[in-house]
Amino acid sequence: MSKNVTNNSKTIEQKIADLDASVEWFYGDDFNLDEALPKYQAAADLAVTIEKDLTELKNKVEVLEDFTKS
Repeated sequence: MSKNVTNNSKTIEQKIADLDASVEWFYGDDFNLDEALPKYQAAADLAVTIEKDLTELKNKVEVLEDFTKS
């Protein structure tokens, strides 16, 4: 299964928890310089996905707010 399909099936909260875990890895005892760049890129990609999800959610809320005002 591709990473995008996996990320798309998770809730925003789950994605944020995954991002938090990725960031914590950099401060943990398991930190390994050889793994740092790919883990950083994966975390950055996840952050972009979360930002898109939040923007989409915000747009849906705004549409609902406009609909309820009518």
